[in-house]
Amino acid sequence: MPQHIRSVAVFCGTRAGTNPAHLEAASQLGAGLAAAGMTLVYGGGGVGLMGAVAQGTLRAGGQVHGVIPEFLTRVERPCANLTQFEVTSSMHTRKTRMFELADAFITLSGGLGTLDETVEIITWRQLGLHDKPVIILDINGWAQPFLALVESLIAQGFVDPSNRSLYAVAPDVPAALDLLRTAPLPETAAPAARL
Repeated sequence: MPQHIRSVAVFCGTRAGTNPAHLEAASQLGAGLAAAGMTLVYGGGGVGLMGAVAQGTLRAGGQVHGVIPEFLTRVERPCANLTQFEVTSSMHTRKTRMFELADAFITLSGGLGTLDETVEIITWRQLGLHDKPVIILDINGWAQPFLALVESLIAQGFVDPSNRSLYAVAPDVPAALDLLRTAPLPETAAPAARL
């Protein structure tokens, strides 16, 4: 019987956005991860959606592992009550550490940093560096411009159509949690997708 996902890295914004649905989804996702017995791995901040997903997990009795680069500790105001907390020397080290700690990835709403993390983790899967599930949580249509860009790149011949399988899209938190519950624990590396 396959083992299941034990830890999930969540990429999301340090801002809450203008629609309260994003903040609500972050709290709901945190509580859902806790209820499923999955550890939240995230960027360590205590503001915006980052703070909401961490506090949602902690309030529901879950485990939270924060990873933040030293220079951002003054900006993202780390949560003080995390289960585990690491300070790294750089953004690159932070992203690598989050990758090492996570069995799967969920992208919540966010800005440029969230898009950077999402594209990188999908690209690593495309290159065969991992086969961990990647889920894009499309709250209130947040991900539609990004998904349209990918489709445009496919249409223009820059991305192979098979790369659509590198990630799943969930319309809401319950759908994202269902995808996590049914996903087997992946191997570290995977065959490279078509480039």
